[in-house]
Amino acid sequence: MTDLGNRFVKRRPDAPTGFFEVEAAGLRWLAVPGGVSVAEPLDVSPGRLSTVKLEIVPPTGAAADEFGRRLAVTHDAGARHYGVPPDGWDGDGYIGTIGLPHAQEPLKSWGEFYANLRLRPYLRAAYDQSAIDGHQLQVFEHVCTRLEDGAYDDPSDEPSRIHGDLWSGNVVWAWDGVHLIDPAAHGGHRETDLAMLGLFGLPQLERVLRAYDEAYPLADGWRDRVGLHRLHPLLTHVVMFGGSYVPQAIAMAHKYG
Repeated sequence: MTDLGNRFVKRRPDAPTGFFEVEAAGLRWLAVPGGVSVAEPLDVSPGRLSTVKLEIVPPTGAAADEFGRRLAVTHDAGARHYGVPPDGWDGDGYIGTIGLPHAQEPLKSWGEFYANLRLRPYLRAAYDQSAIDGHQLQVFEHVCTRLEDGAYDDPSDEPSRIHGDLWSGNVVWAWDGVHLIDPAAHGGHRETDLAMLGLFGLPQLERVLRAYDEAYPLADGWRDRVGLHRLHPLLTHVVMFGGSYVPQAIAMAHKYG
């Protein structure tokens, strides 16, 4: 990563195909009127992405309130279906340094999408790496079965336009408000972004959530589903960093299976 005047440049000479291109497409897709600002992409190539440089400031309550309201607007911009990639991109994406499957055609439900494109690919990888064993795999499979059976679907829900990797490190508090960076953008569930915000701690989190709920009242019991939405990022961490994340993921899986 390089700071060049008013540009912030990320370089990765060995970047896999589309690594920076899908990130740039995601940033553009998330830049909706009235939504959360993004780090504007300036140019992109197979091994390089430059964005507008952001001047970081300490988080404030007022900025948190504005972030919550604007995040609801971003989500409300919607998506054609669950798992759809950002406009301008028609392949799979990335979360961190590993692949992120996208759905080119609509799936039956959010539960089907989440089970088959957000949990099972990483369960297989974790099992193949011996990070989880067969018994643990079955615990997660019970969750996937319940998801496919519609246990966590809300028929009134429509796909949201989500960041997809909204941990605190991808939330930049700048002088003119929050900006988002490093998305794994796709059509998903709004609760996924909200759950991810708190996974590794976000300053002023409760103010963000309260302002969001005032702008877009969340469905009953959403806090009880936070752990379900955290299973995907935890499994990606198992695949990328090893078994230290397994106990937390297993504890959550037991709750929802």
